Amino acid sequence: MSVGSGVGGASTPKQFLTIAGVPVLVHCLRAFLAVERVAAIYVAVRGTEMERVRAQVAEFGLGQKVHVVEGGDQRQQSVSNALALLVAENGCGGDDVVLVHDAARPLIDAATIERTIDAVAEHGAAIVGLPAVDTIKQVERTAHGAIVTATIPRERIVQAQTPQGARCGLLRQVFAEAEADGFVGTDESSLLERAGIEVAVVPGTARNLKITQPGDLELAEFYLRTAAGGSSEGANR
Repeated sequence: MSVGSGVGGASTPKQFLTIAGVPVLVHCLRAFLAVERVAAIYVAVRGTEMERVRAQVAEFGLGQKVHVVEGGDQRQQSVSNALALLVAENGCGGDDVVLVHDAARPLIDAATIERTIDAVAEHGAAIVGLPAVDTIKQVERTAHGAIVTATIPRERIVQAQTPQGARCGLLRQVFAEAEADGFVGTDESSLLERAGIEVAVVPGTARNLKITQPGDLELAEFYLRTAAGGSSEGANR
């Protein structure tokens, strides 16, 4: 699980912001801990934030499955560090499933995690993706702006979310190849695609939003209230 910078230029890293009084990172960890098949969680953070994350893990009673590892300057290095520690501490068989999740997506649900694990087990690699609803235009950048060059059929487009994952052997392979070639990808899927590995898509939801702008926190709280209201109503029936 990788963590990033602040929201909208704010100094507080987004994983430490709160939604309904609970840190963003803790929402993520609770979702993954709710899946029995998840054997261990490695959280990659800046060295200066490691103790703060360990304190949150202890404060919210998240247990022994959660490990904190120092990340890098880029997502790819952070995931690589976490993967290396996972292998060193727990071993990682070639067919074991490894998922990578962005801690800025606090509303990931256990059911989607389960479906992603199943897809990796079946296909070797998978990501969560949200089907595009807007018309997508390919453009050419110019000194005066952008010029449309093509319209891309929406049925051929998904917006990549997380978790993204692969069998451990494949993930280790593509990270090693990328490091050897000096290649930096935008996500784990880009490394897998580069190696010619097919990546399956698990349907995502708008609820699995990435906290990027200040308004995203309010939207996430709305989703949480809606889910809680639905659960209460269902329980009362």
